[in-house]
Amino acid sequence: MGTRPALSLWILSNNKRESSSDKDVILNILSVLTDLLSLGTGRRIQYVISKGGSEALLQALTTTAQTEPLDHSILLPLLRLLARVGQRDRKFGLKVQKAEATDTILSLARRSLGHHLHLTHCLWVLQVCASNVTTGTTLGINGAMELLFKVITPYSKRHIRTVRAAIEALAALLKSRSNSRRAVSRGYLGGLLRLYQDWHRNDVSNNYVYIRRGLLLCLKHITNIQLGRETFLFSKGMEILFTSVQDCLSCKNLDPIINTVIQILRKCYPKEPLPVATVRSSYSFPLPGNAKAEPPCEGSEGDYESDGEEEAEKDLDSEEEESKEEDYDLETDVNKLRSKAVLDRPEEELGQYKAMCPELSHNFQELETESEEKKSLEDRTESLLSAPSHSIPNATSVKHPNYRLRNQSVTEMGPDPGEKDFKVPRQSWTNKEIHRWDQTDEKRDIAETAQDAHSCEDPARNHVLMLRPLPKDPAWYKKTFYPECEALINSSAGGSLDCSDIVTNLLEKHQGDIPFHSPHFYITRAKRVKSIPDYKDLAFPDFWGHQPPPYSKPMLERKYGVQRDKVLDDVRRLIQPDDVIGRTVFDLDESSHSSPGAPGCLTFFSKFESGNLRKAIQVREFEYDLIMNADVNSNQQHQWFYFEVRGMKLAVPYRFNIINCEKFNSQFNYGMQLVMYSVKEALQGRPRWLRAGHDICYYKNHYRCSATAGRGVKGNFYYTLTFSIKFPHKDDVCYLAYHYPYTYSTMMSHLDILERSRNPKKVYWRQQTLCQTLGGNLCPLLTITAMPESKKRDDLEQFCNRPYVFLVARVHPGESNASWVMKGTLEFLVSNDPIADLLRKCFIFKIVPMLNPDGVINGNHRCSLSGDDLNRQWLTPNSQLHPTIYHAKGLLYYLRSIGRAPLVFCDYHGHSQRKNVFLYGCSIKETLWQAGCMVDTAVITEDVGYRTLPKILDKVAPAFVMNSCSFLVEKSRESTARVVVWKEMGVLRSYTMESTYCGCSHGLYKGLQLGTQELEEMGSKFCLGLLILHLKSLPCSKKVMSQAALLLDLEEEITDRTQRSCSNSSQEIDDEPPCVEEVDYNADSCSDGEEDFSELDQEIQEYLSWVEGKTEDDEVTMAQTCSSKALRRLYVSNQPGTNNTSLPLHSTALGVYSGFESSPV
Repeated sequence: MGTRPALSLWILSNNKRESSSDKDVILNILSVLTDLLSLGTGRRIQYVISKGGSEALLQALTTTAQTEPLDHSILLPLLRLLARVGQRDRKFGLKVQKAEATDTILSLARRSLGHHLHLTHCLWVLQVCASNVTTGTTLGINGAMELLFKVITPYSKRHIRTVRAAIEALAALLKSRSNSRRAVSRGYLGGLLRLYQDWHRNDVSNNYVYIRRGLLLCLKHITNIQLGRETFLFSKGMEILFTSVQDCLSCKNLDPIINTVIQILRKCYPKEPLPVATVRSSYSFPLPGNAKAEPPCEGSEGDYESDGEEEAEKDLDSEEEESKEEDYDLETDVNKLRSKAVLDRPEEELGQYKAMCPELSHNFQELETESEEKKSLEDRTESLLSAPSHSIPNATSVKHPNYRLRNQSVTEMGPDPGEKDFKVPRQSWTNKEIHRWDQTDEKRDIAETAQDAHSCEDPARNHVLMLRPLPKDPAWYKKTFYPECEALINSSAGGSLDCSDIVTNLLEKHQGDIPFHSPHFYITRAKRVKSIPDYKDLAFPDFWGHQPPPYSKPMLERKYGVQRDKVLDDVRRLIQPDDVIGRTVFDLDESSHSSPGAPGCLTFFSKFESGNLRKAIQVREFEYDLIMNADVNSNQQHQWFYFEVRGMKLAVPYRFNIINCEKFNSQFNYGMQLVMYSVKEALQGRPRWLRAGHDICYYKNHYRCSATAGRGVKGNFYYTLTFSIKFPHKDDVCYLAYHYPYTYSTMMSHLDILERSRNPKKVYWRQQTLCQTLGGNLCPLLTITAMPESKKRDDLEQFCNRPYVFLVARVHPGESNASWVMKGTLEFLVSNDPIADLLRKCFIFKIVPMLNPDGVINGNHRCSLSGDDLNRQWLTPNSQLHPTIYHAKGLLYYLRSIGRAPLVFCDYHGHSQRKNVFLYGCSIKETLWQAGCMVDTAVITEDVGYRTLPKILDKVAPAFVMNSCSFLVEKSRESTARVVVWKEMGVLRSYTMESTYCGCSHGLYKGLQLGTQELEEMGSKFCLGLLILHLKSLPCSKKVMSQAALLLDLEEEITDRTQRSCSNSSQEIDDEPPCVEEVDYNADSCSDGEEDFSELDQEIQEYLSWVEGKTEDDEVTMAQTCSSKALRRLYVSNQPGTNNTSLPLHSTALGVYSGFESSPV
């Protein structure tokens, strides 16, 4: 193959055709090239291009076109070859201009107007030339569009192949914005709309799908410019396409048309700002010192509408472009990648952190007895309870129940009959521990209740902290829960039941239903919380607690067509607004809208800890638009939501649209559901957050950020998360959240309970305050290890010489899953599990369970009160603006300065766009290799021990997937905890652990959404991984090794049995597969099949097959007989994952719209 095409091309380009023998030579050459290129693959065509094939063919075309009369026996095969070769030659347009062949091609087309066979060939080449924007613009200036409109009008079913080629060429020309402007100015857009209507109306049998879609592609390109969109709206384009697409929705084979219409409608939907007075957060916080939270300027109207010409370039939302940017983001400077022991503060400041390491100076001369420990705990609790707090009227007569830690497994709870049961055993607690808890519980709780009733000593904060009202349905309580409440109901005015009486009875009835949670402990901690809105209400789920269900819920199967149904509903609002209510029913900025709404309207509320809902607008009777509040001192970061809703009807699907999301993609498109908590369900003994919602999808909407809100990028869009819910009870009180909430008060009360429940003879526990946050809340620091076995010198030395593990979590407030993983870690570390006991003997754990308390409290998604992402402040934290980061880093500096840098550092996070649990680590070599840099292994050496822990976790943790891990160092991550601790502290095993909000794609939990039980299990399995890492990486005593061998053999047996039962696949795909509807995220970035090489090839091949035995007049009949086959090809080519992406257009007829004036050619 190597010599024949090259020789043929040389002869072809140098042949002047001065005799009949020359013509025979050329015909033979063209025949040889046609056979070679039609039978081979794309590689043959690329070879021809590399040998100058495009130039040779263009030269031959120019020469042939100059002959009189035209020799079509040479011209037609030459044009076919040009079409096949040119579409694969990326520089074909430039070569056409260099050969000055644009006029030649146009001239040939004009001369062939009377002969459709010849004209079709010219139009194929014209289409290929127009794929280059510059060449297409030149063709437009020279009258190509006028020529094409003359071909496609008026409406007719004759000469189908020619009209098809003309529409495809026109669509290619209109990719040029100057051509689009020219088309609009000459009235072509309105003509195309009318022409499309004619074809749609007359194509009852769907024989001409390709013609209709070709016209839609022309409209799509014209509306890429603002003038085109304005003219489209003025010409009633929204109404025309919306009406026409209704006829297509019932036919799945018409998806190519439906998807293109949806793209156009979304793009042309008038852009507008969010329906709020300002995009800035409803909450602001004055910053200390000279730091100021600059209020961003609100964008003018011009900020919400792009000038059209920059829109495509600035639309950076596609996953493809983001993946391309990843490699450019990699750090390739070896000097910046190397570990550097630097200080960002004076060295003398490190002395203050010595007090945070009491374990290193404790001489243990008097090992605490159990009774002394209890007395210390009682004093601590009394001190906590006597602190300034607020009266809780509805709890004055409540006697706290005898709290018991219930040893209950999933098996004991029993599976849900409708779900597959996936058992995850909970930590067991000994009878001794339970007994220890009971002895002091009642005494302390009575004192707590009395203190709560009478302590109002802080005049600055003397408001009442109250539990949110419960469902006002006395008959329901009487019937289903409290038969003895009848007397209370009858004696109450109007038969109502006072909320305080309800709470009193509930607390007496429910004794210790939820392990590691106490409503009274929660209230006590919640009263001490300092928030910007000065919360006066407690959300019921946080107060009452959460008990995981005994089953895991499968990922939600995406309903086919849900995306476009929602988009069409949005369009219907615009063009058919008769049923739109548009009433604001909740508004943080206006208290008048926060009261109960109209009859039949849902009531919303979010002014409680971690709550986030700014505004609720009733769109229709059962549909609401919701707007989230931005992070404090910010106008961005909208993702986390948590709010209360009440007043619902039973078995009615309510639709909620959260319209100001910012991420371009979400796991909500891949099976994730939000979570819901029902108060009535909780009071019936099922206090739990459950995955809920159907018809869920996430897509770009018509609301646009201003330049200031969009990170300085003009024209950034918001996204809509839409979901529907049927509430389980009438007039219930339900809470909806992005993910399982975990508040600051939950964390603090959990620490109190853990401290009380531990065995002080075995567990060394110290809870200190790392620092005070900007908002005045305490950031706790925990130290956990094993008590020394005795006061002997060897045991004390072993205690002090244990390596450190440093764990932090919840730097991003919206990543509540990180707190649930941390909860599992903490509960495991203080448990009596033999592995936990051995692990405590191996390590000293320094833990900051919540690095951003203020953000969690105030319902932020990512930032602190300073408006900063704290995980981007580790490089140079400010002691005033970022105190938790500043002091956490200072403690790490101190440990490094005394030669005790942690063996492992791990920052717990949540990931919104990927499945599974995985680690991000740091590696010089892997970063350089990925970036394509040469790595001299003799100069750059690296310990590969950073891979050991993730490999271990891949074996012991069902939710963890090694192949999802990454060890690359990006420039944009240089100020994160993972990279700074790795680089500045020299910690080889510095990680970010990412837990999905959704579920798993591999292993035991494949196809399931992760719940709190699985997240907590991940936290405990991380501890197991640390123990195995210690045994593999560090020298151990014989005693430790023998204990570990026995314990880990048993653990390995369990793990192997589990993995054998679930056939875990080790293959992981980093990126999500596309949704069934590829149109989901960005209407302008979706593939429409126009660039598919095989489409034109197929068209040419069909033409050749037809021309052998057909005449031009037979085209209509042929189109009708083969339309079903062609339609199937079109449908299949648009399905994701198919190898055949071609869109071969079947033969259909298209002519001019009769009322449309064509410009002269």
